Amino acid sequence: MYDLLKGLRVVEGSAFVAAPTCGLYLAQYGAEVIRFDNIGGGPDFRRWPLADNGSSLYWEGLNKAKKSVALDLTRPEGREIAQALATAPGPDAGLFVTNFPVDGFLSYETLRKRRPDLICVRVMGWADGAQGMDYTINAALGLPQMTGPADDPRPVNHVLAAWDLLTGAYCAFSLVSALLARSRDGLGREIRAPLSDIAAATMANLGFTAETMLAGHQRPRMGNDIFGAFGRDFTTRDGVKLMLLAITPKQWSKALEALGLTTQVATLEAELGVVFATDEGLRFIHRARLYPLFEHAFAQRTAAELTPAFDAGGVTWGAYQPLEAALDDRRLYKDNPVFQPIRHPSGLTYPAGGAMATIPQAERGPPQPAPRLGEHTDEVLAEVLGMDSAEIARLHDAGVVAGPV
Repeated sequence: MYDLLKGLRVVEGSAFVAAPTCGLYLAQYGAEVIRFDNIGGGPDFRRWPLADNGSSLYWEGLNKAKKSVALDLTRPEGREIAQALATAPGPDAGLFVTNFPVDGFLSYETLRKRRPDLICVRVMGWADGAQGMDYTINAALGLPQMTGPADDPRPVNHVLAAWDLLTGAYCAFSLVSALLARSRDGLGREIRAPLSDIAAATMANLGFTAETMLAGHQRPRMGNDIFGAFGRDFTTRDGVKLMLLAITPKQWSKALEALGLTTQVATLEAELGVVFATDEGLRFIHRARLYPLFEHAFAQRTAAELTPAFDAGGVTWGAYQPLEAALDDRRLYKDNPVFQPIRHPSGLTYPAGGAMATIPQAERGPPQPAPRLGEHTDEVLAEVLGMDSAEIARLHDAGVVAGPV
């Protein structure tokens, strides 16, 4: 936790990954992020993975450091409160993150009537308003046909919700950018961030689309080969799989030295009339000739022999390990200051991640847990909307709002 955004109030009406991720990043930089949900929880409140007691580890991971308000959003009075929260006054407020539809009670046109300088960042599926999620957008881009073993035509879905996460980060950037603009011109803005556009633009930024247009077909799947460079998994004598990557000339030469392949590769270069050290693309083109040399060299050595030599030479490598082993990796989790054990709403205590970036000039605050659903309902209604205790009690009695569960 850092305090770069201290004093900002962001209201979040969302579910799933992208929009909650945006709110999470803002909260971890010090913004007060108030999330409203339906009483009993929205569609992501019980999403897997679950703790043994049924609590969603997913929900409490994506909503750390936020405040929670529980409303009956099926009723006009509950919707009125949601609108009032999104448009509440204050120079550092009027910031709304959502994945609710473009039209409806949380439309920008409806909300801006209450606050003309409102900044609304809206996550969408497709830009035309059609429903779309990370995995369906990814399927439409052709990536599942590029992923997986070269000899298996079945599409391979990715495990990581990459487009959701990228969209969430882009939305946080967009909100702060719009806030900076508002401080100069006083204008509000709606920023629509469809997963489809984020994904399509990213594919173009990385050259995938130009490559396909010029070639007339998309890139074929290549298993674990790194496209356009030298990189793949290799197996040591004791059965350990290591990932080796050589992009720069130095990475290439040091890998050859550590594996004792300098002379053999020089012989191959002379035969082919190429120089691998100066062109990573040539290493990719001739990988079928290079791989057997590397496979043999790896097979002659144990991981305990190779890895110190790699480290001493500055070789870029990584060991394949399951997540349970990664949890004991000091660089990832065990001794990483990003993570600290805290008690979560599930009642469990386990390490939680704080701000992912590190600011050496500032003290890192401990990560804050997600709220219990409705934990801050009364506090927010009183402090943000100025309701007195009698009015809050009336809303509770009428079932329009709810406290913590």
